[in-house]
Amino acid sequence: MKTALITGASSGIGKAFAQIHAEKKGNLVIIARSKEKLLNLKKNLENTYGINVKVIVKDLTKINAAQEIYNEIKVSNIQVDYLINNAGFGGLGEFHKRPLSQDLAMIQLNITVLTTLTHLFLQDFIENNQGKILNVSSTASLMPGPLQAVYFATKAYVTSFSNALSEELQNTNVTITNLMPGATKTGFAKIAGMEKTALFDKSVSAKKVANDGYKGMLNGKLDIISGLTFSQKILIALIPLTPKKIILKQIKSMQKLKN
Repeated sequence: MKTALITGASSGIGKAFAQIHAEKKGNLVIIARSKEKLLNLKKNLENTYGINVKVIVKDLTKINAAQEIYNEIKVSNIQVDYLINNAGFGGLGEFHKRPLSQDLAMIQLNITVLTTLTHLFLQDFIENNQGKILNVSSTASLMPGPLQAVYFATKAYVTSFSNALSEELQNTNVTITNLMPGATKTGFAKIAGMEKTALFDKSVSAKKVANDGYKGMLNGKLDIISGLTFSQKILIALIPLTPKKIILKQIKSMQKLKN
């Protein structure tokens, strides 16, 4: 029975990951800020699937959050087999007008926590010569993002970081998969202030994205792109062939709020 640790597990893609893993009779460590949501999820999954679910209530924007999580796992004598770094958030607006504290918190969560958890658990995975890591990036990682400059940049880091580690681990039984969702029906758009943008006109379910990512992780895939419309797939395919200034204008227009 494999144990999966999932950050940002209280809703959206993270919650879908937890449900998928539970359906396979796997134990869970679920992490988020919302104690009530996590406890409700724990109760539901344990009662439905007869598994063990450990809840860790943690604000991942805090400096020592990742180390505290790892320490608690060790004290609890839990062996984590799958690390799913799902937690993250964005925010809409011109960089110079946004509160710097919000963007620094975004960097802390989207980059620093993901990097630290990966480093800590990777030591154990390599020692045991087994384990799988799934980092949730975004199709945003493939281009610059005017009006979400910091978010797009953090996801570019996640994709580059994940791909590089995958090559470093080629001679082990440990794999790292990079999941790049498009617009997905989660609380992300509301939190980021993007509900009324063209980017989220058509979005797919969190379960669809989570299923694609989970299967890709099990198969040790390098990159998984999920949840794109036909027109978005064309846009992604044309990025390397399109002048950057045109791409920048397209992305900016897709993220502008509708009147």
